Amino acid sequence: MKNRIALIGIILESKESAPKLNAILHDYREYIIGRMGIPKAKENVAVISIVLDAPENIISALSGKIGMLPDVSVKTIYSKI
Repeated sequence: MKNRIALIGIILESKESAPKLNAILHDYREYIIGRMGIPKAKENVAVISIVLDAPENIISALSGKIGMLPDVSVKTIYSKI
């Protein structure tokens, strides 16, 4: 399957989900080409962006696993190429 570039946007609204999120991202580390996190400590929120170079099924699986975490919102966008 052909690789695609994708951006996964994550909003984490609970610190309790952070260790599980990091464990999931660790499992997919070979596909992650960039990661940026912006903490908003006052609001107890973190905004995280993950850039991937991976097959579509891997991107979809990662996004789905992240989306099942409590207090986590996720959206994925794909490159057109």
